[in-house]
Amino acid sequence: MAYCSSTSGKALKAELRRCAHALLRRKILRDPRRLWRALCVAWCAWCLAPLAQALSCEGERHIRLTRPVEVSTQDLADFRAMAPLRMLSADAPPMARYDSERGTYTGVGVDVWCFIANRLGLHYELISGQEQTVAQKILQVQEGKADVFMPLSLQSERARRGLFTLPFYESYYAVIARKGWRQPVRGLADLAQYRVGVVHGVALEPQLKQVVPPHQLVSFDENSSAGMFQALRDGSIDLAVFNKSIFAEKRYQHEYFDLEDILTLYSSPRGYRFYFSPSPQHERLVAAFDRYLVAMDVSESVAAHEFGERQFLERYVKHRGQRIFLQVASVAALVVALVLYLALRRYRKLVRLLEGSNRQIRQQQQALQAANLELERQSHTDGLTGLANRRELDQALRREQARQKRTGTPLSLLMVDVDHFKCVNDHYGHAMGDDYLRAIARVLRATVARPTDLVARYGGEEFVCLLPDTAAADAFAVAERIRRGVADLGLPNALAAVPHLTLSIGIATTSGTNAKAPQLLAQADAQLYAAKHAGRDRVHAVVL
Repeated sequence: MAYCSSTSGKALKAELRRCAHALLRRKILRDPRRLWRALCVAWCAWCLAPLAQALSCEGERHIRLTRPVEVSTQDLADFRAMAPLRMLSADAPPMARYDSERGTYTGVGVDVWCFIANRLGLHYELISGQEQTVAQKILQVQEGKADVFMPLSLQSERARRGLFTLPFYESYYAVIARKGWRQPVRGLADLAQYRVGVVHGVALEPQLKQVVPPHQLVSFDENSSAGMFQALRDGSIDLAVFNKSIFAEKRYQHEYFDLEDILTLYSSPRGYRFYFSPSPQHERLVAAFDRYLVAMDVSESVAAHEFGERQFLERYVKHRGQRIFLQVASVAALVVALVLYLALRRYRKLVRLLEGSNRQIRQQQQALQAANLELERQSHTDGLTGLANRRELDQALRREQARQKRTGTPLSLLMVDVDHFKCVNDHYGHAMGDDYLRAIARVLRATVARPTDLVARYGGEEFVCLLPDTAAADAFAVAERIRRGVADLGLPNALAAVPHLTLSIGIATTSGTNAKAPQLLAQADAQLYAAKHAGRDRVHAVVL
């Protein structure tokens, strides 16, 4: 009797085709028993197809090997003959991200798993466990009810009851606060005076319990991290400790733009791995996985699954610095070994010289990284006001217009100009004029405060505010608040018709998909000119 077994996606499709062809050859329509078997085949396809689709292996192409990996013919034969591995996964982007609409997982861990599993010929199926906590899934692996879980950080208790591979992704914990938090937090010890939220069962929880009093430490279930962030937003807790990379992904996914990480706990790195149930067969599998993991470059997968160019650049600079340091340290160690072999009596002196050299190298690396970061900041910042400069505005405008064309959401641009600013410079001097521009910049930053908005100095006394997802009426309201805010400063302008500083603002809003960046700027500038021509100290707007 034909039957269907649940394996990987390719194996399942081949099995279903084999069942179907076999039943058709037997002319199932002439035999009720064969017809019943055909219905069983259809039922298998309906039930098991979601399992075959559970892992999206499209990202496998992002994985690269830095050197060949050898696996014995006997091991490959044994791995291909194994029963399908029963997998469990956590929704922990960017390592594993669950798409509820497609019912699939993607992420760095998925790419690495697919790459290795396909080369070892493994069959696998994903066990549905969306309603289970991470602790429950780990227990299933430890009891042998499941074979593998991803991703998981190494702990001694877990290692005693299961098998860990080498890590495929590294992350850190971060202290999360409401945006605008002003209290100093420099380390774990500073958390003792605050109400702190943490996900129950994470590796850092025992350290937090030693620092934060029990009545101030609030634990949340791992499936309800959204509840912890909501408690942080409504003031039920003061701070939260959470995985930095996962928070960065959830911040974009759930629009937690009123929250920010204020401290990265670099002293507590976490390497995320695959976790297998203990068995001799799985020990061989872990050894094979480790051979691939030590020869694997996952940087392209990380870049594909982590949102945020800044984070990617920081990791790149960090990894590059580590490689340079390791290369220098290796050369230095070789020199020390050779010198020790040739002249043992000079050993202590050469060691001291080596230590001093290493310190100098580290100091130079730190100075170079700091200089690179400062140069990057200055290349996008106006030196007088601290706002974004014209270059940063042009990049942001192109980026937001590309996004607006895809989504069709409105995009507004405000062109702001100081009325009679020449009178200020002529009467009070250019130094006072610079003070006026910095005061206006502070009003703009306070008024245009969304993380997605951008305020830039366009040139001279002109400023531009880029407001994504902002309709014309909302953009007009923002412009009025800016105009009134500057007027309320009461900055004197004795030579102007109105004896205090005022602004004229032009607005251009597009909700279509054909407007170009020059057109948006030109229309906003035209509205600014119309506001000037109409008497200044006013706002004019147009919708494209």
